[in-house]
Amino acid sequence: MTTELRVRAAQALGRDRVRANIRRAMDGLIDKRRAAFPDTEELERLRDQGKAIRDHALAKLPALLEQLEQNCTANGIRVHWAQDADAANGIILDIIRRHGGTAIIKGKSMVSEEIGLNRFLEEKGVEPIETDLGELIIQLAQEHPSHIVAPAVHKDRREIAELFNRHYPDEPYSEDIERLTAMARRVMRERFKATKIGLSGVNFAVAETGTLCLIENEGNGRLSTTAPDVHIAVTGIEKVVARLEHLAPLLTLLTRSATGQPITTYVNMISGPRKPEELDGPHEVHLVLLDNGRSRIHADPELRATLRCIRCAACMNHCPVYVRIGGHGYGTVYPGPIGAILEPQLQGLARQGELAQASTLCGACAAVCPVRIPIPQLLNRLRFEQAQAGRKDAGAGAWMERHLWRLWAWIYASPARYERFMGLVTSLGWLAKISVGPWARTRTAPRIAKRSLHDLAREEGLSND
Repeated sequence: MTTELRVRAAQALGRDRVRANIRRAMDGLIDKRRAAFPDTEELERLRDQGKAIRDHALAKLPALLEQLEQNCTANGIRVHWAQDADAANGIILDIIRRHGGTAIIKGKSMVSEEIGLNRFLEEKGVEPIETDLGELIIQLAQEHPSHIVAPAVHKDRREIAELFNRHYPDEPYSEDIERLTAMARRVMRERFKATKIGLSGVNFAVAETGTLCLIENEGNGRLSTTAPDVHIAVTGIEKVVARLEHLAPLLTLLTRSATGQPITTYVNMISGPRKPEELDGPHEVHLVLLDNGRSRIHADPELRATLRCIRCAACMNHCPVYVRIGGHGYGTVYPGPIGAILEPQLQGLARQGELAQASTLCGACAAVCPVRIPIPQLLNRLRFEQAQAGRKDAGAGAWMERHLWRLWAWIYASPARYERFMGLVTSLGWLAKISVGPWARTRTAPRIAKRSLHDLAREEGLSND
């Protein structure tokens, strides 16, 4: 098993400034989410509704995708199917080249991160220009997002001010958030005017109407999709929903779970390119539907629940692991609990199976997931598969480990047996030095106390009860 995750985690734990930034941000997001759902019964009803909507869409996914393509095409949207990242990047590049583009302006898109679009375009001589403030900061810093909603959450205002000062030396130095935002706005407006191709993600795609729904707070997404002559939307195939009426509960859950807002500043519904009588909007709209392993996940009845995700990031906001190591500690596009179940399925257990171990199984992620993804259950499923694969090559070691765990279960099933065993281990201190093998690679090995709690209680005259 690779040790890269543990190396990254150890490095992250040593970055006190980053950890403090993330801790403050996560505490704020947790408080905002709690305030956004004051009625617990209403929240649970909404979560049930959200889960039902997403399960309905996944149960009918092939048919809904065909319906989406049919209605998008009827609306004038050109639909492209991409089996993997290479295919998606090739489709996007072909559209750019057909229009003579040398640059594209980008709204926020985690799928574009998943397919490595920015690096691909740069290698082909096309400049990708991030317009979301957080993504712009990350691009200038030459980093990857550390959070799927707030990409630059690990940076504080001083770091951002210094970064902007290096890249925009003609602008006055400031650590004021409003001035930094205004500075980014001034710089970006010139790029919006000059760039003819825009790219965005998609929050939900409505099969019934052929509508692409995008939500945002900064307006950059709207500019990226309406100001250019060509708009390219890229999304995973799981983002489809059946009917337009399904958006309302999902948007309520998404915005409140993500940022504590009742609704985002901008809710964009795109159902086609500019019509002859309209004054703005792109002349062409393209939709790239990406599989990239999602069909394989969808085929498994249990793991399919992974695809319910609406990318709110509530699971990582509440995760004790994420809040300590941040997104970069995971080393993947999708960090946190959702990344720990999604990335091993997208990339394979051989490459990312160790992520399934990056969890305390405390259940905080499942407790806040707006569409009730059973993340701890899926983590255990992936751990089991990884353990089964490892045992095939482990020989006698696997046989020994299996029987040791059976012995452990037998001892712990009886209070009397447990007390006698612990008494023996306590009296024979050398047993505590026996290696516990792979179990301790991601955990601190237990230390056996010299005296048991029962002995100490009896000494104080307390009952064993």
